[in-house]
Amino acid sequence: MKYWMAVWLVLATSAMAAPRSQGTPGEFDFYVLSLSWSPTFCLTHPDNEQCSGKGYGFVLHGLWPQYARGGWPASCAPQSPLSREEIEKGATLFPTRSLLKHEWSKHGTCSGLEPLAYLEKTDQALGVVTIPQPLQPFNTPPSLQASDIEALFRESNPRMGNHGLAVICKGKVLSEVRVCLTKDLAFAGCPRSVKTQCRDGDIRIPAQR
Repeated sequence: MKYWMAVWLVLATSAMAAPRSQGTPGEFDFYVLSLSWSPTFCLTHPDNEQCSGKGYGFVLHGLWPQYARGGWPASCAPQSPLSREEIEKGATLFPTRSLLKHEWSKHGTCSGLEPLAYLEKTDQALGVVTIPQPLQPFNTPPSLQASDIEALFRESNPRMGNHGLAVICKGKVLSEVRVCLTKDLAFAGCPRSVKTQCRDGDIRIPAQR
């Protein structure tokens, strides 16, 4: 009895330590390019390396495979650490290496791409989306409505449709923008599962640090 209890404890501990694989690599319908408003993150993480006076505005949160029906694959097998070359490439895209490693483990592994190919895809996705001039670092107003932010992105990206992005808030503070892209990185309409999540009225846009 003690033997089987010990085996159960080992298996349970291993299950908790490893990320749960959900989904098959490459089997998804579209991407979400998530762009985080760094000053909001830095309000609650002032000691994080991306918050040390670098003046970031929008930064890459991740390129996420998504299902059209809602939800997404996560932490797909096999899981393998990034090589030094892959980390160096990813460090040119993500604000921190810790975020890079997390995003590859949770989302990149489900893309069906090798790490360098996924990072190249992410780089290409960043090139597809133009950040509106009023939302560039040190140009931003102290507040806007979510609909204003949506309109600015559509104006700067003429191929983006009326339902091509979602604005995400934490309370009444801008958190991030999520842009829907096809697997070939063309602008796509977002399904109901990707929608603006902000209260009515003005939302605060914290200044760059």
